[in-house]
Amino acid sequence: MKKIFVTLILIATLFKARADEGMWLPMLLGQQVYDNMVKKGLKLTKEQLYSVNKSSLKDAIIIFGGGCTGEIVSNQGLIFTNHHCGYGAIAAASSVQNNYLKDGFYAKSKDEEIQTSLTVQFLDKIIDVTAEVENGLKGLSWEDRMKKISDVYKSITSKYSDEKTGMTARIYSMFNGNQYIMYTYRIYRDIRLVGTPPESVGKFGGDTDNWEWPRHTGDFSIFRVYAGKDGMPADYSKDNVPLKPKHFLPVSLRGVSEGSYAMIYGYPGGTNRYETSMGIKLKLDIDNPSLVELRDMRLKFMHERMVKDPEVKLKLASSYAGIANYWKFFDGESKQLIKYNIYGKKQDFENKFKEWAKGKPEYENIFSEYQKNYDAWTPYAKERVYLREGILGSPLTSFAASLMGVEKALEKNSDVDKYIEMANKQRKRFLEGEDRPSDEKIMAMAALMFHQNIDESQQPEGVFDAIGKYGSLTDLNTYFKWAKDVFDNTMLMNDDKWNSFTANPDIAVLRNDPAFSYAASFMKNYNEKYLDKYSAFLDKNNELAKSYMKGIMEMNPSAKKNMYPDANFSMRVSYGTVKSYSPKDAVHYDYVTTSKGILEKYIPGDYEFDLPAKQIELLKKKDFGQYKDKAHNDLVVCFITDNDITGGNSGSPVIDGNGHLIGLAFDGNYEALSHKLAFDKNLNRTINVDIRYVLWCIDKLGGANNIISELTLIK
Repeated sequence: MKKIFVTLILIATLFKARADEGMWLPMLLGQQVYDNMVKKGLKLTKEQLYSVNKSSLKDAIIIFGGGCTGEIVSNQGLIFTNHHCGYGAIAAASSVQNNYLKDGFYAKSKDEEIQTSLTVQFLDKIIDVTAEVENGLKGLSWEDRMKKISDVYKSITSKYSDEKTGMTARIYSMFNGNQYIMYTYRIYRDIRLVGTPPESVGKFGGDTDNWEWPRHTGDFSIFRVYAGKDGMPADYSKDNVPLKPKHFLPVSLRGVSEGSYAMIYGYPGGTNRYETSMGIKLKLDIDNPSLVELRDMRLKFMHERMVKDPEVKLKLASSYAGIANYWKFFDGESKQLIKYNIYGKKQDFENKFKEWAKGKPEYENIFSEYQKNYDAWTPYAKERVYLREGILGSPLTSFAASLMGVEKALEKNSDVDKYIEMANKQRKRFLEGEDRPSDEKIMAMAALMFHQNIDESQQPEGVFDAIGKYGSLTDLNTYFKWAKDVFDNTMLMNDDKWNSFTANPDIAVLRNDPAFSYAASFMKNYNEKYLDKYSAFLDKNNELAKSYMKGIMEMNPSAKKNMYPDANFSMRVSYGTVKSYSPKDAVHYDYVTTSKGILEKYIPGDYEFDLPAKQIELLKKKDFGQYKDKAHNDLVVCFITDNDITGGNSGSPVIDGNGHLIGLAFDGNYEALSHKLAFDKNLNRTINVDIRYVLWCIDKLGGANNIISELTLIK
């Protein structure tokens, strides 16, 4: 009996939300969670947080683009999100002559707002469809469930989808397949760029400060959602009108203090906090170190080109930012997992689970099956990372690999015209973003690293024999010579050769192309030898994870009420407080940063720490206007909270207890980068740009008072 009691205590400790941990479904807030929110300072009712029949906070929160969050801040559809979320659209709108990315941009009227290719999605409702999904899969084996589940999803979501009204529905698996929740959305397609600070403001600190606190980054951008005159989604048209939203967020000028209530709504992309110790080990031993090493290489070659040429910087900016962001993340994640012995803690819990599972046929063999599954896949894991992050890290190789669809169409003599048309569009996009000098080096170095680090038995036949004709396979110059030859001779880089091929597609011409031949060799090697192994690994892991999660819930039914599902880019709300922290002995970090810190970091002409001369002048004069923080007698730039967020929350609103906007979430702190796998209740912090700094940049630095006047300011 004593053993059982100790086991239950451990379950509650490891899997129940602690402190301000938790990414909660707004529809399913338990009473205890809501009561905790009220204790922290929430003044709103549950219905004001989420309602189907009345306007509520959820109506102001949007999916921005493909992977960020945004919020509506005016009755004319104005959107605030992060600068790095709008980065691609800002870069696309820019040119060397009108470099909005570098210089910033603010539309002084709606006529000046710039068309983008972005979409935004408004949540309509959330519905628990667990019973419907399980009824559609009743009696099936796991393998057959996986084959049928997409059809079951489609049969349910089709009732809620309507292309004419922009409605769509998606079903999310919660608790590793133990619950299914459907979210319905309305998608708007006419999104226009309204404003952005100069890149030096929006990315101040660059990669050096990324994932770090203290931070002084003005990470915001401004867009507007337009609709047809009937308020429904519509393609871009000059006749469209700003959307009248169901709800928008008033903007607070009151500021924050230590202990202030902070709530974050948004779309966290993914966590795996119920991961096994074996999954942690695979990450630490193979996945993360390989990814970091390969991204480091790609960034080096891109960076040396970007610092020399503004045009190249514009071309590579969005790609570079995406690669760099998670290069640093996975490096930090590994260090924190090791530092806090997450592997050991997982093992401790799993041993308790095994003890509890004895004599329970449904659960007692879960971990022996897990071990078999990892043993079967681990020998091939590095090859997959090196293919995805190394070989396909070359834009030319990646585009060449995409032409395997053309090859298949030519083999079957079916849909050739369709695939050629797709290839033409893909080639246009590829060339718009291609920088040959950096790509040549990436292709060469990726090939060398693959040859050096991947078992010879897993390398594609003939590829390195062909490269060896250029010299020694241990000499980087050999690979540089070979890569130059590929670029010189591929039709993918030659308009005349490409046009000749697309006018008269010939499978032999495609297969003999050096870039396609190289890319296809790696892809076919993986697809034929390892794809099925990886699919089997994932399927078995998912099957075991469902049983494992079910078992965890059975071990301690009372804890289930206060468990939250892993993030999966469905709307969540987290709550916490503004909170300073002490990451190590004799070091304490305050909860805010100010303009004083900007001036201390400022380095004229520096790639990461330069700023517009006008900003430096205004800050030195202490020209803060109504945005000044009285407690600090300064302009507050950023603040930190102990909210629980992850990727996808970028651009999420930080909201006070009254439902007013106080900041935009944009990053986490380095000391807690293991947060996807394990939440640290002491060190986890969310980094937010203070909304007053955002408004100061718009008003004082940008001179766009028209935007300020559109907002509802709470003073």
